[in-house]
Parts: sequence; structure tokens; C-alpha cells
Amino acid sequence: MNNMNQMMKQVKKMQEQMLKAQEGLATKSVEGSSGGGVVTVEVNGHKKLLSITIKPEAVDPEDVEMLQDLVMTAVNDALTKADELANDDMGKFTGGMKIPGLF
Repeated sequence: MNNMNQMMKQVKKMQEQMLKAQEGLATKSVEGSSGGGVVTVEVNGHKKLLSITIKPEAVDPEDVEMLQDLVMTAVNDALTKADELANDDMGKFTGGMKIPGLF
């Protein structure tokens, strides 16, 4: 029984650490870019879009589709990096296992 109590304490401590790590992801950010940096996007570890920067040379009224593609590529790059950030931070607790709904 003593062994079970000790294990429960360890589980509770791990849960608290995981919660702190998840909360910490909101304060961390990553940047994605496209077109050699003419479009940059910043998202936090919870995949919330924080900013989009578009340099003037990316804006061509004759080619709006190019700008749309650049923005989409930059957003996807940033979201991929946010996933990697979350996996790195939370992987300490999950041992690399993918646990649905955890992050």
C-alpha cells in the first residue's frame, strides 16, 4: 500500500509539471516564413496567431494569388514549428508517446 501511495504522489507531481509545461507553451513563440522572409508569421505554442508581417515587395496587385500562397506557406511553417515546440516540451513527460488531446 505504501508503494501505491508513493506512485500516486509521483503521478500527481508529473501531472502538475505537465500542466505547467502546457501553460508555458502560451508564452513561447515560433516564427514561420516564406518567400525568403518577405512574409513572416509568429504563433505561440498553443498555435494562436500572434502576428503577420508582409514586406512591401511581396505586394503585387497583379498577383494576389502569390501573396496568398506566401501567407499560407508561412502560417503552415509556423504551425509545424509550434507542433515541434509542443512535442519537445511535452515529450519530456510522455516519453515521446503521442497522447491524443494532451497537446
